[in-house]
Amino acid sequence: MGHGPTGETRRSPLLPGDRAPDFTLPAADREGTVSLADYRGRAPLLLGLFRGIYCPFCRRALVRMGQAWERLRPEGVDALAVVATTPENARLYFRFRLPRFPVAADAEFATHCLYGVPGLRRTDIEAELRTTPVNPTGELPAPLPIREASAALSRLDGFEPTPTDREDHTRGPLLQFLGQFLVDREGTIRWTSIECAREGLAGLGKFPTDDELLTAVRALPG
Repeated sequence: MGHGPTGETRRSPLLPGDRAPDFTLPAADREGTVSLADYRGRAPLLLGLFRGIYCPFCRRALVRMGQAWERLRPEGVDALAVVATTPENARLYFRFRLPRFPVAADAEFATHCLYGVPGLRRTDIEAELRTTPVNPTGELPAPLPIREASAALSRLDGFEPTPTDREDHTRGPLLQFLGQFLVDREGTIRWTSIECAREGLAGLGKFPTDDELLTAVRALPG
């Protein structure tokens, strides 16, 4: 058991065979709402849960998810991302960087909590954030400590955070991890991937490979 960004008790991540919890959230790439029920009975769904727009690792993982979905679409799979920011902040970002799939906004990490996606208290990992080298997308000349890598990637992007991005960055005591869940058309989770579950903080920013996702999709029950 861990604690959510506002201190609430959190379960362990949901696993294959668990029922995917329902949710309804504001759409982040348009007006309106997005619900898990929109997909039930229609198609399997790749659901990605992200930290926020402020995070350069998340921005890249969103792009990677879009690229992966291009390979999954012929398999009949839909995709949906949930980003932890306000709908207004997300819509501002996506107005200039159109996503390839629907995105929802969840500023309070409620969906992360529903699915049990964990995080670590920043005060407990401060030394690791300053020393653990990462280069998840290979864009940097060499791996850098997490905090330095984050700043370097944002400089590469020319990213200017909004006041909401700054609030999102400091909200709560946790460094929230990312999670991906493959949900079948009946609403059962069939595959999961949690950031840093395999490598610790050295895995920050890594997204599942296309082959891993394709293998999971092709193992779905008919």
